[in-house]
Amino acid sequence: MAAKLQTAVLGATGYSGLELTRLLLRHPRLEKPVLLGRPDAGHANVNLVDVFPILSGNGKYPLQPLSWPELKRQGVKLLFLATPHEISRSLAPEAMTEGLRVIDLSGAWRLKRQQNRAIYNFQDADSVSAAQLTERAVYGLPELNREQIPDAALVANPGCYATSVILALAPLLHAGIVDRERGIISDSKSGVSGAGKGPNSRTHFVSVADNLSAYSVFGHRHVGEMLEQLNLEDRELIFTPHLLPIPRGILSTVYVYLNSAMKAAEVESCFRNFYSGRRWVRVFATPQLPQIQFSLYTNNCDLGFCLAEDGRRLVLVSCVDNLLKGAAGQAVQNMNLMYGWNEEEGLL
Repeated sequence: MAAKLQTAVLGATGYSGLELTRLLLRHPRLEKPVLLGRPDAGHANVNLVDVFPILSGNGKYPLQPLSWPELKRQGVKLLFLATPHEISRSLAPEAMTEGLRVIDLSGAWRLKRQQNRAIYNFQDADSVSAAQLTERAVYGLPELNREQIPDAALVANPGCYATSVILALAPLLHAGIVDRERGIISDSKSGVSGAGKGPNSRTHFVSVADNLSAYSVFGHRHVGEMLEQLNLEDRELIFTPHLLPIPRGILSTVYVYLNSAMKAAEVESCFRNFYSGRRWVRVFATPQLPQIQFSLYTNNCDLGFCLAEDGRRLVLVSCVDNLLKGAAGQAVQNMNLMYGWNEEEGLL
């Protein structure tokens, strides 16, 4: 039997980090992950059970300080970064210099174009090396970049909103049937965990409960991912995110015009052919539409659509669990591809 892979997680105290840790603990090809505390947050030498009592009864999960020599001594080969963008931007190059492969769940390495990356305002100590690493990084959406992921040293896990919108639009844009001149609109709604664990005035219970609010209009950082991965111009896409009063889940409603009239069966075939053999995309037969509850606690992206009687106006609905297919589950899916394993392993 092949030796099991030793992984490490930096950032297990966040929502996505917890989900990732739970997935890695049950993965049949892995050793128990090494959990690292974020020094900037004072998490070193903390027991993760004290942060998330849901882990109680299954042993202890100490968070050790980040030390490259210690990770090498423990045989770590793959590092997951579930950290803020600026921390991942700093640590990924160091990890790769130490010979580690990296899957980064932040937005630090997702964007190739400077105009899209500017929203993060990264201050790189070595701008030349950062630019080179940016070009090497593989955008970790397996349904689009499956061939590039296995050999990647750095995989940039996609954003949750971006995953839902890109997977909804990719088959249609690839087929060239979208009237791009008339524009594309995505109206997306997410549960509160998508905002991260740190509370703010917008995510407090009294602000979220019995409410629905739009935010970051014409300024959300996931838009650049959508533009780059779908080869769209900024003028061709309007994206508006909303905050739902639920813990988790995303529903994106995407509105497009088609170049010529089509039948529903033709649209459905476009999706099914594009995602043939893609385990984690489920295409719903029209007129059935996905709902958030169908994809919760799974790594599925659920896609459905309704076509107007004129055959040219199309409404797409895409649902994902923002903590799984939108974060931790997709990270494990990427890991499986990097090491030549079945994409289902550790995710069922």
